Amino acid sequence: MLDRYPKLAIALALICLAAMWLYVNRVLAAHQRAEAAVRHNPRGNLSDLYPRWLGSRELLLHHRDPYSAEVTREIQAGYYGRPLDPSRAEDPKDEQAFAYPLYVAILLAPTVHFPFEPVRKGFDALLIALTAASVWLWMRAIRWQPGPLAWFVTAVLVLGSFPAVQGIKLDQLSLLIAGFIALSVFLLNRRQFFAAGIVLAASTIKPQLVLSLIACLVVWALTDSRRRSFVWGFCGAMGVLLVVSEIILPGWLPKFRIALHQYLAYTGGISLMDRLLSQGPGRVASVAIVAVLLGLTWRARRSEPGSRDFSMLIANILTATLLIVPTFAPYNQLHLLPAVLLTARECQATWKAGPVSRALLVVTVAALGWQWLAAIALVLLSVRLPVVAQNAWTVPLYTVLAIPFVLLLDLVLLSQEAWSPPSPQLAMGDRKR
Repeated sequence: MLDRYPKLAIALALICLAAMWLYVNRVLAAHQRAEAAVRHNPRGNLSDLYPRWLGSRELLLHHRDPYSAEVTREIQAGYYGRPLDPSRAEDPKDEQAFAYPLYVAILLAPTVHFPFEPVRKGFDALLIALTAASVWLWMRAIRWQPGPLAWFVTAVLVLGSFPAVQGIKLDQLSLLIAGFIALSVFLLNRRQFFAAGIVLAASTIKPQLVLSLIACLVVWALTDSRRRSFVWGFCGAMGVLLVVSEIILPGWLPKFRIALHQYLAYTGGISLMDRLLSQGPGRVASVAIVAVLLGLTWRARRSEPGSRDFSMLIANILTATLLIVPTFAPYNQLHLLPAVLLTARECQATWKAGPVSRALLVVTVAALGWQWLAAIALVLLSVRLPVVAQNAWTVPLYTVLAIPFVLLLDLVLLSQEAWSPPSPQLAMGDRKR
């Protein structure tokens, strides 16, 4: 379609982008405001960056403990418009405390001298640019170069996807982490192992999103002496971050552990596997998934960055992580981008592989495309029947829970071909050459 009808592809991508942003602003946000008015819920700036920024500002400028109850109440005053009152049943349960590693303050240090609103606007611009750039980085990392038109259309669709729009609207640091991961894997592809380790260390400000990836990459790197500089770069950067954090606030690590435990308690702290299987079986399944990922890593230990095997491994790790991470949010699905790109890169071969592969490809397109079809419908409906559209705000999200599972099935199908042993005839042919 891109080659035959480039203008149509660009137009459709822009329509999808405009529809999703209009849906979020005209339908979803309007519903949330109406719901808050009915339930008397407080609404402030509602920026996920704000608790991290204010905690960093109080730490670096006024030498206050960002994990303290006093700073938490000040965060709530800005985030919700007033501190939360435990005696009010209608108040949100999420305390919005500073539940991040202290070294997030090092990353945010350049912003603490400025008012929050300019910082927020600059951060939004950074997230938009980094998300678009991550499409290019992932395309290079998996060695797929379909051309600038394909990059532009893909970037527009990604920026117009619900995970990206939600993440940008909320100023979510998860989008920053997604960009760091893309850059780190891109650097691995360039054989800049030490730099890749440093970048991945910076992504640990949200450790739950990268622990599986770090564990697997460390195993992969240690199996080849040429790659071990990745481990030194990662460990060296982590050492610097931890030491500087201890200098800034001695004894911060136990405070972070307490804040993290409290965060998991008041936000629910259950994974997608827990939701599907209940907490006990879900944890067993999560452990099994990690074991499978480590097994796949060992199997691909000789694979070079950028190879098909290595690209499949990274996509499998990031996709499986969303099933076991202790909190589920649509904005985290930007970590599915390598899986989507690999599926798109090999869609023609998948279509020709047989009826099962074709059916799975159709399901994948439907699961990903539903969000835009529903958003377009609700935006059109909101013109004449805004209340009806607001009451149907969940419709574009119907496939959100299914997308990681569908993409994981795609990767399993592609990985079988990637890791299948060569046929005897092919092996003989290789020896003859």
